[in-house]
Amino acid sequence: MQKKDKPLTSVGDSAWRRREAYRRRKEWFWQFVVFALVLGIIYLFAQNIFSNLQARDIRSGFAFLSDRASFEIGESLIPVSSNDSFGRMFLAGLFNTIRVSVLAIITATVLGVIVGLMRLSKHPLVRFLGMAHVEVYRNIPLLIQLFAIYLVITEFLPDSFDPIHFGAWAMLSKAGLQFSVPEFLWQANVTALLLAIGTFVTLKRYLNKKQTALMATCNSLIVAFIVAWVVWLTVGIVFGWSQPHRDGFLVTGGASATPEFIALWVGLTTFTSASIAEIVRAGILAVPANQWRASAALGMTRLQTISYVILPQSLRLVVPPMASQYMNLTKNSSLAVIIGYPDIVSVGNTSIVIMGQALEAIVIIMLVYLLLNLVIAVIMNRVNAKVVAAPR
Repeated sequence: MQKKDKPLTSVGDSAWRRREAYRRRKEWFWQFVVFALVLGIIYLFAQNIFSNLQARDIRSGFAFLSDRASFEIGESLIPVSSNDSFGRMFLAGLFNTIRVSVLAIITATVLGVIVGLMRLSKHPLVRFLGMAHVEVYRNIPLLIQLFAIYLVITEFLPDSFDPIHFGAWAMLSKAGLQFSVPEFLWQANVTALLLAIGTFVTLKRYLNKKQTALMATCNSLIVAFIVAWVVWLTVGIVFGWSQPHRDGFLVTGGASATPEFIALWVGLTTFTSASIAEIVRAGILAVPANQWRASAALGMTRLQTISYVILPQSLRLVVPPMASQYMNLTKNSSLAVIIGYPDIVSVGNTSIVIMGQALEAIVIIMLVYLLLNLVIAVIMNRVNAKVVAAPR
């Protein structure tokens, strides 16, 4: 009976395992050393800072967040007054930052995709307009754009006592845009949001069986937005509208968008959309040219080719840099303080002036932007993982 061949000698394998174990121990050792050094440096800096604060009899700590703020902010998603605490003021500033960032991300993405496709158009005028948009907004500093937009709103629009009327539904003036909303606004918003989410989830499951993942998502989003809009309008039609009207020098009723919010939203949208347009254009150009020819051979129109063939493949290259643009947009929203929009930075600056606790306020601002960007990174990483895992 023939003996089975023994496996190859394990001497080499054991030597390799010993080397790998030594390498891993060495890596962990140096990582621990670096981590300990970093903690030691942070500890020394903290000790030095607190010693200097105590020597100058400067109050430290975050207990001031429960003190009365004694200042007002121009607009907020939550009700606030000068009698509220600094903590609530910071919360209002955080919500303002999130609101303008989320809206600007949505509009910048839509505008950027449109401009990116315009740059690839065969029509010379459309291609020129796309190029002009990119070159103008990408090469002018965002700070200058914010000043220019804010100047147009506050200097060239009529005064609030003689606004531009859009029927009884809206008014535009230096005080911003006042527009009609349903009487039960909160209930209308919640109902529209819940029905939109339900529509999106249900429709996407159905369309995933018939369309590509990208087209199913886009079409579901469009239908969900239409459903939300119809529900919102229906609530207003059934229960009535709160319409803006002049009451002396004031405008009461309805809802409003301040000049500061409009300027920041438009500025962030146009500035970021220029970079997104170039990302989209580069992603589309990276798709092999034979994909276009194969689609044409199948009788697909140019719109069908872009929607079902080119864009799904280009997402592998587009999504990672888009995450960076979204994070840059969120950080750029800190320029709101220049035009007076009450974001987290503006609230922090006011708190520093009143309380003098600059270190704590700056730490809060830094942590807010860090957490917001980490959330964006996590979301975009999950999106990118799904795009990469999708079949070609």
